Amino acid sequence: MRKGSKKAIVAVAHKLIIAAYQVLKKKEAYRSPLLDSTKYNEKQRHKEVQKTIMKLSKLGFTVRITPVA
Repeated sequence: MRKGSKKAIVAVAHKLIIAAYQVLKKKEAYRSPLLDSTKYNEKQRHKEVQKTIMKLSKLGFTVRITPVA
């Protein structure tokens, strides 16, 4: 094993320990922040839209966004 993989293992273990500590401290069931929230999906969607607008602008297009009803 290389040093980098050992660091990664320690980092993942650290995240697990923090999650377990929070569950025990709050006495609540664990909810994954990524899988549970629609907020995350909205953030990802917004980022993707912004990236696409930037790409089109670089190609010389003017972009106007109108929400679909």
